Formats: sequence, structure tokens, C-alpha cells
Amino acid sequence: MANLKQLAQSLGLSITTVSRALDGYSDVSAATRKRVQEAADRAGYRPNASARRLRKQRAELVAVTLPSEPGHIGPLHFLDMLSGCAEHLAGAGLNLVIAPVPHGESELDMCRRFVDGRRVDAMLLVRTKRHDERVEFFQSRGFPFVTNGRTESAIQHPFIDGDGFSGFHAATLRFHKAGHRRIAHVGGPQAYFFAHVRRQGWETAMHECGLAADLYVEQMPTEQGGYEAALSLLGRQDRPTAIACATDEMAIGVLRALREVDGGQGVSVIGHDDLPIGAFSSPALSTMRMTGGNLGRSFASLLLRTIAGEPAEALQELHAVEFVDRDSHRLPPISA
Repeated sequence: MANLKQLAQSLGLSITTVSRALDGYSDVSAATRKRVQEAADRAGYRPNASARRLRKQRAELVAVTLPSEPGHIGPLHFLDMLSGCAEHLAGAGLNLVIAPVPHGESELDMCRRFVDGRRVDAMLLVRTKRHDERVEFFQSRGFPFVTNGRTESAIQHPFIDGDGFSGFHAATLRFHKAGHRRIAHVGGPQAYFFAHVRRQGWETAMHECGLAADLYVEQMPTEQGGYEAALSLLGRQDRPTAIACATDEMAIGVLRALREVDGGQGVSVIGHDDLPIGAFSSPALSTMRMTGGNLGRSFASLLLRTIAGEPAEALQELHAVEFVDRDSHRLPPISA
């Protein structure tokens, strides 16, 4: 296998020209880049990856941190999205690194280490908060990032999100049209943007229908959280006849509680996220999901474009939410 010096001598070019040609720099003509690459392939030459990263001042890595708290990630569909994202980043010479946050450490601390150590070229953030310190940190450093979800930051930033407000607004109106009047919402912690806008969608629809938005319980976005929330609602004298759940995990817990309480199996339920387990619950869980096709490809595209320096205003995608109708939302209201 030839080294860089031998390759340059065989081509009659300087070592610098060959190195820059292999790194794809535009100050080397396309014809020369092609000639150098073909010669390198024939000789079996492979550039030293560490040296190449140093020359280009790039880590060639994108990181996504995974919070340690339960209920913050929908594992299956989230990992599918990351797999698609990794595939398309690889085509641009970047690797996606999944970094679980150790217990006792904050995501912000991990983000600081990545940025200050120049260990990654960009980051993908999940489950954004309304006031997100990670976003503020990256903005203060001018560091490339994309979020899976929006924030209330006054400074624009790249994101992909589903229109949770419209989804829960439409779901509530649909329950009302079916005859329900006691429509509850089981919501996630309101510090999270997704939980806040989904509650707003439900609340706005209730007010539009002339109904009180008081059948509300906030819990952790887990099966256990949904289970405890449902037991609280079913213990009320004005128990709900329909429940809109902020996540499918919560909805699965709600369905469990409904099976344990007299009359509970007559309550209609809808979730959000379209997790595969919902199709196998009893009854099969009606839900909502974000449209938009291959979201992994979309995230990879935004990451590459923000690394390239495109303005944040051009890197924002808000996708519609669609219903996935199964059995759990179809039950008629009980003495509504």
C-alpha cells in the first residue's frame, strides 16, 4: 500500500495538492481530484483518518444525547428515526453517536464536554423544553444543532416538530361531535414543549365547545403515569367519558386502569406517537402521528445544512398530525 509521499511522486504532484484533492477542496480542479482519487484507489491508499480530521478541523461526528429519565424517548420509533438519520449522515462522511446521559449528570454538562472538547461537529437534541438550557448554550456558542421539537426561544433555531396543538384540538372536537361532553386530558410535564402545546390544543377546543377544561391531570409521560392519572380521573364524581393522552405510553397505562374500574371499559381513549404496541393493546389504541415521510433523512438534511451555515429560519419544519383510527376512540359516551 502506497503512502502519501509515494502517491504524490507517482502523480508528479506536491504532497499538499494530493492531500487537498483527497479532502475534496475546491481550490483543486475537479479533473485533478478525480485523477488523484483514481490513483489512490489503484494503489490502495487510504488517508489517515485522525490526521484528516485535524487538517479539516472536523470531528466528523454528530451526537444525540439520550436522557436517563424514564418516558422521555419512545424507543422503537425513535431508534428507527436515528437509524435513518445515521444512514444519510454517513453518505456525507459523518457518523452519528448516541450518548446516554449517566445518572447524576445533566444533558447540559454532556453538551458542554462535547462542544468544549471539539468532539462533535453538531448535535441533535430530543424532547425540548419550553425554556431549554441546552438550546441557549448552543446559541451562545454559535454551535450547530437541530432539535426534535420546538422551544419558546426568542432566537430562531433549526427544528422538526409535529403540530401537536392542531392534533389535540381536532381530537377533542371529534370526541365532542361524537357526543362526549366530559373530555379529559392526561398531560405530560408542562415544562416540555410537546406537552404544553398538546394541552393547549385540548383546552382551546374545550372552550370553543363551551365546556370547562377541568378534567386534567399532569403526570410523567410513562405507562405508570397514565395509569395513576386515569385512576385519579375515574375517582371523580364527574368522571370522563373520553380521555386524550399526551403520549401512547400514557394511553397504555390509562387502558390498564380502565380495565380495573367498574364502567371504565366504556371510556374512549386516544394517544399520540403511534407506537407499535398500541395496535396490540386491548382495545387497540387509536392514536395520532406526525406526517412527513422519512424523518431520519429530514433530520440528517437539516444537520448538514446547519453545519454548512444556512440560516435557522430556513431550517424549520412543522409537520401536520394525522389520526390512526383503531378501536379505543369509538366507544359511545356513557350518560354524557
